[in-house]
Amino acid sequence: MTETESIAYDVVVLGAGPVGENVAGRTRAAGLSTAVVESELVGGECSYWACMPSKALLRPVIVQADARRLPGLAQAVQGPLDTSAVLARRNYFTSNWKDDGQVSWLDGIGADLYRGHGRLAGPRTVTVTGADGTVTTLTARYAVAVATGTRAQLPGLPGLAEVKPWTSREATSAQEAPGRLIVVGGGVVATEMATAWQALGSRVTLLVRGKGLLNRMEPFAGEFVAEALKEAGVDVRTGTSVTSVTRENGTVVAVTDTGDRIEADEILFATGRVPHTDDIGLDTVGLEPGSWLTADDTLLVEGTDWLYAVGDVNHRALLTHEGKYQARIAGDAIAARASDTPLLDGPWGAHAATADHHAVPQVVFTDPEVAAVGLSLAEAEQAGHRVRAVDVEFSSVAGAGLYADGYKGRARMVVDLEAEILRGVTFVGPGVGELIHSATIAVVGQVPISRLWHAVPSYPTLSEVWLRLLEAYRG
Repeated sequence: MTETESIAYDVVVLGAGPVGENVAGRTRAAGLSTAVVESELVGGECSYWACMPSKALLRPVIVQADARRLPGLAQAVQGPLDTSAVLARRNYFTSNWKDDGQVSWLDGIGADLYRGHGRLAGPRTVTVTGADGTVTTLTARYAVAVATGTRAQLPGLPGLAEVKPWTSREATSAQEAPGRLIVVGGGVVATEMATAWQALGSRVTLLVRGKGLLNRMEPFAGEFVAEALKEAGVDVRTGTSVTSVTRENGTVVAVTDTGDRIEADEILFATGRVPHTDDIGLDTVGLEPGSWLTADDTLLVEGTDWLYAVGDVNHRALLTHEGKYQARIAGDAIAARASDTPLLDGPWGAHAATADHHAVPQVVFTDPEVAAVGLSLAEAEQAGHRVRAVDVEFSSVAGAGLYADGYKGRARMVVDLEAEILRGVTFVGPGVGELIHSATIAVVGQVPISRLWHAVPSYPTLSEVWLRLLEAYRG
């Protein structure tokens, strides 16, 4: 092992995924020297094993489903998808798992990249062990930002390692469709991957421990998605847990708590995420290895004045776009503190990630899509708000009928009856992902219902669902 001398920077960022990149982008924009440490690919989970490849897999699936709902086009798209072409396009969107372009971007903003395993080695200090064993020590004058994200959580089933199960990484990077695929889980990864691989030629069995799908969203969202998955041919089994998994002569055998024996070529466990903090030296600064890092709204780790936790690692909102938002906030907060500029850390201030608490948007790219922002009805009631849920079916919207024959979907807005603002909005239906930003603006801006009445939706578009919701609320 060769050790080099210490190199000083204003800021050291641990992790070069989209979150770490955005922290670096903001600190460099403020003129702070910045080092970025990465042990895998610059661009992180989202670019190579999550957001980009999964949506590249799903886009042809959704387009085909929409086309099959349109007379004059339906007959032309009845055949199977060209799986190899879909996978080749997916490979393109991951840059074939090469990070040259992302490295060039870091170079372009003037950040220095250190490849290797980064670990904290005390306050404001990071060591980087390269592939050749060389150890480089980096010190930070102002801040170290931890943006190491999460990794897939696997259940503690005996012998699971020998089975070599899929996690989200294998599910988004596989180079061929398995003939039979078991998906374990009922959340976003499980439903999206069940949607994708069923359409790409796999026979999918979805095993869900709970009563339904997408249980962190409005109940009707999971119900719509479950119905559509079944219609597409997925064998959806709720209230089912896997008790054992083996691989016999190449075949995966899963046994459930109901005694069912299910055979498949591969099995995907989409059963949650754990923080990627077990081997980054947290113990050297008095924190628990493997733990989530608790941060305030400026993303500063509690009990420190130099350590920031940004993105999934802080467990505030495990979504790429929310992590990038936090990164912008954190980078600007670091710069403000470094220059002794007043910190604007009150609610909705320039240095406060307030949206994490009140207005987190999310799209689930299943067929139908699910898009939601803010609080569900149950969450709003639990938070003590006096609210009313207003529901409308998309069948009442002319634009939905034009979008596709037999369009099925529902919208809900959760209205705060005292302030007469929106606490949350959920849409379910084909194409609704593009509606969610209008809802996000309404929730973040706390736009009064009386003013929303004057936001006239264009006819005939899906956006006219806003008018139907407001009419239902006003009566």
